[in-house]
Amino acid sequence: MSTFQAPKGTYDLIPPDSAKYLAVREAIAAPLRNSGYGYIETPGFENVELFARGVGESTDIVTKEMYAFETKGGDKLALRPEGTASVLRAALEANLHKSGNLPVKLWYSGSYYRYERPQKGRYRHFSQVGAEAIGAEDPALDAELIILADQAYRSLGLRNFRVLLNSLGDKECRPVYRAALQEFLRGLDLDEDTLRRAEINPLRVLDDKRESVQKQLGDAPLLRDYLCDACKAYHEEVRELITAAGVAFEDDPKLVRGLDYYTRTTFEFVHDGLGSQSAVGGGGRYDGLSEMIGGPALPSVGWALGVDRTVLALEAEGVELDLPSATSVFAVPLGEEARRVLFAKVTELRRVGIAADFSYGAKGLKGAMKNANRSGARYTIVAGERDLAEGVVQLKDMDSGEQSAVGVNEIVAELESRLG
Repeated sequence: MSTFQAPKGTYDLIPPDSAKYLAVREAIAAPLRNSGYGYIETPGFENVELFARGVGESTDIVTKEMYAFETKGGDKLALRPEGTASVLRAALEANLHKSGNLPVKLWYSGSYYRYERPQKGRYRHFSQVGAEAIGAEDPALDAELIILADQAYRSLGLRNFRVLLNSLGDKECRPVYRAALQEFLRGLDLDEDTLRRAEINPLRVLDDKRESVQKQLGDAPLLRDYLCDACKAYHEEVRELITAAGVAFEDDPKLVRGLDYYTRTTFEFVHDGLGSQSAVGGGGRYDGLSEMIGGPALPSVGWALGVDRTVLALEAEGVELDLPSATSVFAVPLGEEARRVLFAKVTELRRVGIAADFSYGAKGLKGAMKNANRSGARYTIVAGERDLAEGVVQLKDMDSGEQSAVGVNEIVAELESRLG
């Protein structure tokens, strides 16, 4: 037993479960790569003000959950609690928006950090795959991202998820709604912190998960009743495009998401098999974020899908991913000459793209064959002094148990043929 353990609220990804997480990341990324999104990777920590401005001073993420610290040089940094602000910062710093090819379409994958009360589906260190389309205001772009997320989930075999959709309006119509909502909230029995939040950003109160708050919000004014004509038309086109693509959705007039930067389109993917932590991903349009962090006006839209939550959703539905075996061929040498010859053959197999492993540690035949079984290999190559003297190795099919002699110089070609 080690003296140390993973910090509270975190987890280690170890085989064989880690293969599931890699498969989920790949499935989410595949439709993005096929749609013009290029990969971006940003640091695990940023200037704390990037998140304070971008995510929002009044959000729980900034006020309660962010891991913030000061370096020896006096810099105030924070572990990234989400990906959008970092990706937009990197795009602006590299002047990607000046290339003349807008939108700039980027995807990313990484770990994020929030100090929350740990429970199943909610960790202090979690993994996401995200996508951002920067620099274009087009309902088709919003629809594209929703469709790609739906495609990713369906490619994994998920079926019992729902898409929730709403519009948060823009700088023209939201201030009118904000004032109406604030007036409504002032008349409720709310604690001081919640009332203070209502004055800074009243939409945050709609996202409050406490039952004592939610039961008072039944008659709250709805943003959809305050949308200007332009926002109504924009939202209707998003709805029409995703409907035409065969993506079912539910209108949710109270959906606001947990970040301050969203405008117009906002959406969430939820899975009812996950209990209280039902959101598996979400996103929306954030037309003013670039200006919030000191950049030019760059209307943008994006999403982030939780890898951890997606794995839990797969387990809730009983979906078994078709994962390739980590090892296709396992080599068992008997004697020093066989070790030299079979190690060379394993190297050859790997070079032609066949997953191969070797019995290390000079084990006897019985122990080595146990390792071969545990590896999940389809074939085992066994060779001793007598086999090599005859110029052959023994090739065993681990499924059928059939064994046959194959020439040492033909074994790589034979396995290529059998494994396709």
